[in-house]
Amino acid sequence: MIYVYTGNGKGKTSACLGQAVRAYGRGMRVAFVQFMKRDGEAGEQAFLRNLLGGNFLAPGEGFFRREEERPRHRAAARRALDWAKSRLGQVDILIADEILYALGKQLVQEEDIEVLLQQARKTDTHLVLSGRGFPDALAPEVDLITEMKEIKHPWRAGHSAVPGLDF
Repeated sequence: MIYVYTGNGKGKTSACLGQAVRAYGRGMRVAFVQFMKRDGEAGEQAFLRNLLGGNFLAPGEGFFRREEERPRHRAAARRALDWAKSRLGQVDILIADEILYALGKQLVQEEDIEVLLQQARKTDTHLVLSGRGFPDALAPEVDLITEMKEIKHPWRAGHSAVPGLDF
């Protein structure tokens, strides 16, 4: 199965985490890669590292804000993609958190994701993709798409992100 969690609302990474916990609890081998998040910055990373050991990777460079950062971000996204491909067939489920954010920033290409989808199917590996901006052209290739819709967000009222709740 190939699942996608997308949209502008919160909850995409949380859905990925829930999927990882559920699969792990059923004895499945789980790999989890975070495409944009810098290692040690998000609260879930310590949990994932303890749970998955070498099957967790967060090589990202954080938010992509300035064009001069593109080479560094592209290299980090390439490391994440290559690592993800190396896990296909080695685990039962691979979770590629924020791969769609990397796609939207053109750090990976749609063709890269197409190859990942094809290889996941070929190796009988379940795959979960997350991030904003899932391309409609890939919809026929996946089994489930859930869109998170923002209705209200504290950031819009001037509140900062809360450690442990938001990152």
